[in-house]
Amino acid sequence: LYPSCTKARSVLGRPEGPYRAVSAIKRLATMLQPGVDTLDKMFEYAAMKFPHRDCLGTREVISEEDERQSNGKVFKKVVLGDYRWLSYEETYTAASQLGSGLASLGQRPKTNIAIFCETRAEWLIAAHACFMYNFPLVTLYSTLGGPAIAHGLNETQVTHIITSRELLETRLKAILIEVPRLQYIIVVDNTPTSWPGYPRGISVHNMAAVQKLGIRPENGKSRERKQPLPSDIAVIMYTSGSTGVPKGVMISHSNILAGITGMAERIPNLCEEDIYIAYLPLAHVLELSAELVCISHGCSIGYSSPQTLADQSTKIKRGSKGDTSVLQPTLMAAVPEIMDRIYKNVMTKVEEMNSVQRTLFILAYNYKLEQLAKGYSTPLCDRFVFRKVRSLLGGQTRVLLSGGAPLSAATQRFMNVCFCCPVGQGYGLTETCGAGTISELWDYSTGRVGGPLVCCEIKLKDWMEGGYRSIDRPHPRGEILIGGPNVTMGYYKNDPKKQEDFFVDENNQRWFCTGDIGEFHEDGCLKIIDRKKDLVKLQAGEYVSLGKVEAVLKNCSLIDNICVYANSDEIYVIGFVVPNQKHLLALAERYGVRGSWEELCNSKTMEELVLKMLTEAALAAQLERFEIPRKIRLSPEPWTPETGLVTDAFKLKRKELKTHYQDDIERMYGGK
Repeated sequence: LYPSCTKARSVLGRPEGPYRAVSAIKRLATMLQPGVDTLDKMFEYAAMKFPHRDCLGTREVISEEDERQSNGKVFKKVVLGDYRWLSYEETYTAASQLGSGLASLGQRPKTNIAIFCETRAEWLIAAHACFMYNFPLVTLYSTLGGPAIAHGLNETQVTHIITSRELLETRLKAILIEVPRLQYIIVVDNTPTSWPGYPRGISVHNMAAVQKLGIRPENGKSRERKQPLPSDIAVIMYTSGSTGVPKGVMISHSNILAGITGMAERIPNLCEEDIYIAYLPLAHVLELSAELVCISHGCSIGYSSPQTLADQSTKIKRGSKGDTSVLQPTLMAAVPEIMDRIYKNVMTKVEEMNSVQRTLFILAYNYKLEQLAKGYSTPLCDRFVFRKVRSLLGGQTRVLLSGGAPLSAATQRFMNVCFCCPVGQGYGLTETCGAGTISELWDYSTGRVGGPLVCCEIKLKDWMEGGYRSIDRPHPRGEILIGGPNVTMGYYKNDPKKQEDFFVDENNQRWFCTGDIGEFHEDGCLKIIDRKKDLVKLQAGEYVSLGKVEAVLKNCSLIDNICVYANSDEIYVIGFVVPNQKHLLALAERYGVRGSWEELCNSKTMEELVLKMLTEAALAAQLERFEIPRKIRLSPEPWTPETGLVTDAFKLKRKELKTHYQDDIERMYGGK
C-alpha cells in the first residue's frame, strides 16, 4: 500500500524513536543558506536576488454594491480588477521605511509591538519592518473577541499597534479604555487621514505617513538599525485558544528559519516562477510560515480572502471573476474546513448532473483512483472530466498544502483526483513553529501526515492511561514529542506549570510535548490517532476519542459540523450537529416534514431521522456501538469564529460548546 521508500528512520533503532528524515539522520537542518540566520537577512537576500520580480499583489476594487437577497438580507458584492504588484525591491524599501518611521515614533528594539489586521500585503510589510528593526511582533487573530484582544495587548505591554481601519472601528475602538498603555495606532489603509474622537493620549497615524517619517534624513541617521540576533524573539503568536485563554508563544528568528527550511524541502521544484494565493489568517503559524517560505524563494504572493477566493465566493458579484481565476496560483494552503466545503459543493453539482454526465464523472473518478494507486497518471480524464473542477482554483495549482486540522480521507482523495494536484498533509503546532511533518506529495495513502521534516525529530512517549505504548503491535504508539531548532522558546509570561510541556534534553535541544497521540509506520510516516484531551472514559470503562468520532461523522453529507460530547458518569455519547441546509431540507421533504429552518432543527422527527442516517454512516465506517451518539441536537446556527464556539482555524472550543448547550446536555442525559 505504501511507497516502498523509507521517509524516516529511528536514529537508535528503538520503536519509540527519535525518528528523523532520512536526509537529516546525521544533523537537523537549521537554515536555507549559510549565514542567513535571521529574518531580516533572509528578506535582504531575496530582495538582492530577485529585485524586479513581483513580490506582493493586491486586486484593485472597481466597484462595491449591496445585493438584496430574496429573504430580505443584504449582501455586499464587489467587482475587482487585476492584481497590482510591488516588486521585491519596492517591498523591501516599504518595510525599511516603515521600520524607521516606527522607531521615530518611539518604538524601541526588543520592545513588543502588536499587529491586529486581516491578511493583506501591508501585514507582511509591517512584519518585515519589525523583523528588520528587532521589534518583537505580537500577533492577534482578527476574529478574537474584545476580552481576548485586551488580554494579549496588556500581557505584552504594547504601546504601538498596527491595524486596519475596519478592525479599529469594529473591534479595537471599543476596548481602548481597557488597554491604558496603548499610545500609537498605525492604520494600514490610506483613508481617512484624520481620526477625531479618540481618547486623550492616543494618536492615530496612517501607515503611509509613518513611512514618510522614516525617510526623513534626521530619522535615518540618528538611529542606526540594530540587527536582531538569531536568538532574539521575532514573533509572540497568540494561539487560537481551543483550550482556555489564548497563550502567547515566543518564536525566535532561528525557530522560524528552521521551520521554513523544513517546509521548503517538502515542496518540489519551488522557485521564483511559483505564485502563491494568500487568504488564511496571517496570525496563524501555517500561513505566516507559508508566506515566508515563498519570500525566501522569490515567489509571488497574491492576496485574497475566503469571501473572494473563487468566482462563486460570497462577495464576488455574479459574472465577475474571483481571485483564483485572475491570479491562477501554482501553490495554495488550505485548512480542511475550506477543502471540505469545495468537496461538498462539487459533489452537490455532480448530483445535479444528468445521468450520463454523472455516470461519466463517477467512472472517471474511480478509474483515476485506481491509476493513482498504481503510480500512473490519467491525462485524458484530467483534460475532459476534471478540467472544470480544476479551474475552480484557477487551473494551475500544482501543490496544495493542508494543515490546521485532520483532513478526512474522502476529501483528501477528492482533491488528489479532481484538482489533478497532490495534497501534502502537514502536522505541526504554533509551539513547533508550524513544523513537524509533511507527507510526500506522491504518497496517496490517506490519514497519514508524513515523516518528520528535516528540521526536527519526533519521539513517542508511552501514555499508559490511554493504553498507548511504543511496544504496541503492529505499530509503536504514544504521545508525540517534537524536538529540534524549530521548537519555540515557551509561553510568554506564563506560570512555570504551563511551561511543563517544553523541556531541554541532555544535548541542550528543546522538545515540546504535543498532547497528540500518534503511531509510526514501517516507512517512517506518522499517523495521528488521538488527542489526550479528547479522550473520555465512559461509565463502563470504554474510552471514546471525541475527535476520531467527529472526523468519521463529518463525512456524512447531512453534516456541516459536529461536536461529540461524553460525560464520564454516563454510559453513552451525545452530539450537537450543524446540519447541511440543502441536504436537511431534502430529507424533510422526502418525509413530509414541514416548517421553517428553525422549526426543522427543533423537530423531534428530524432529529431522529438525522440520528438514523448518522448511525448508519458510523457503522459503515466501523465505529463501535459505544462511540456512536445516542442522542443529538440540531443547531440552526452555524458555528463560526464570531460565535466564539470554534477557533479561527475552525477547531471546536469544547468548553464553550458545553456551556452553550448545557440545557440540551442535561435534557439528553436526563432521559427526557
